[in-house]
Amino acid sequence: MHAFPRTFRSLALTALLAGASLAHAQSAAVDADKQKLIDQILTLWHPENAVVIAVQRPAAEAMEKSKIALQQARLPQPKVEAAMKDIATDVQKYVDTVTPLATNSAKKNLPTTVAPMLAQNFSVDELKQLLALLQSPVKSKFEKLIPQAD
Repeated sequence: MHAFPRTFRSLALTALLAGASLAHAQSAAVDADKQKLIDQILTLWHPENAVVIAVQRPAAEAMEKSKIALQQARLPQPKVEAAMKDIATDVQKYVDTVTPLATNSAKKNLPTTVAPMLAQNFSVDELKQLLALLQSPVKSKFEKLIPQAD
């Protein structure tokens, strides 16, 4: 039930990142004040996290589907556990390999994707408001409650 907001946020961020290339092509030089605000926003927002979640999702799905398949095969429990242990090792290798690659790639591309889009679509005053929202203690308090709701 709570997966929808996460999925929506991921889809929204993906659309944001995809559309950012167009925004970059259309953007002009950004003044220093605006760029400073954008840099601060990107430091607090961490849009690269959605990319990491997207590349890790197949690993979680593989584990889940493997467990179901092994249970349906009606194998003895020790064999299921051994197979799941082997699969978990492989999945962890995948996660350990792709996570830093995805994080680095996303961070590398932020200045040419998300940053120009923010510059094009938000005024300095709006960026200040967005920064205040991201720095808000109320937001931080709310985010701490989210895991309890899941």
